[in-house]
Amino acid sequence: MAQNLKVLVIGATGYIGKFVVEASAQAGHPTFALVRQSTLADSAKSSIIHNFRNLGVNFVFGDIFDNESLVRAIQQVDVVISTVGRGLLSHQEKIISAIKQAGNVKRFLPSEFGNDVDRVHAVEPAKSMFASKVEIRRAVEAEGIPHTFVVSNFFDGYYLRNFSQPGATEPPRDKIKIFGDGNLKVIYNKEEDIGTYTIRAIDDPRTFNKILYIRPPANIYSTNELVSLWEKKIGRILERTYVSEEELVKNIQETPVPLSTALAISHSAFVKGDHTNFEIEPSIGVEASELYPNVHYTTVEDYLNQFV
Repeated sequence: MAQNLKVLVIGATGYIGKFVVEASAQAGHPTFALVRQSTLADSAKSSIIHNFRNLGVNFVFGDIFDNESLVRAIQQVDVVISTVGRGLLSHQEKIISAIKQAGNVKRFLPSEFGNDVDRVHAVEPAKSMFASKVEIRRAVEAEGIPHTFVVSNFFDGYYLRNFSQPGATEPPRDKIKIFGDGNLKVIYNKEEDIGTYTIRAIDDPRTFNKILYIRPPANIYSTNELVSLWEKKIGRILERTYVSEEELVKNIQETPVPLSTALAISHSAFVKGDHTNFEIEPSIGVEASELYPNVHYTTVEDYLNQFV
């Protein structure tokens, strides 16, 4: 992989964006973060900005709603990675337009970092969010922009850290609510590993115009398997309560956003099995841990050890 590829991250200070920026800089790429000037003075972002500066990240002032600044930023780089949040997903059309105007981008990675949105069976409000990502996929393809779509499934910090228990910040030690029958397998990945795999893919011909699935074998668990593993680690048996699909859908409908979105994403994964109910088609997708076996990823078991 060419070390001098210049990488622009849009949404750089967001949840997954900061890990992508770090991975790019640590891999030796000249890395650019598109930020508003106000972001540099935002106390809530100060630790992220400080880390970026230590890594030698270049700050480019701009906004996806300011076409001139966006085109100017894109003209400086080879690769554009969007990690924008839910509220800006549909607005990535502005990034697509700017990439076309700039005319120099070798690879575009739109904001995905979740399910394979072409293979979901979601209820609202997640259904609309996934649909926005589908629209962006089709727009990228229609414009003929070189691309890679990253399907990273669940973030450890969002779903493994609390075993998908709303409001919890650590794994349960007494009881747990399990969505569905607990037998469908889902995939958990540590955020740093998602960043690493993403950056590995930006100049890999094997990921050109394909989906990069991050499916490390040691990170694929059903909830029942996960709970049993945790019980062995802590030497305690948890009280398991199973939440039926009917009850979960009712909860989603009665819960305000954004929690309802999180529950709907859980419904897609734990009840519909949308992480693992299909095989990767070699013509359209590749698996990250197979492509990059030298990446030492954090396993589910390793991640849980910090909480024992």
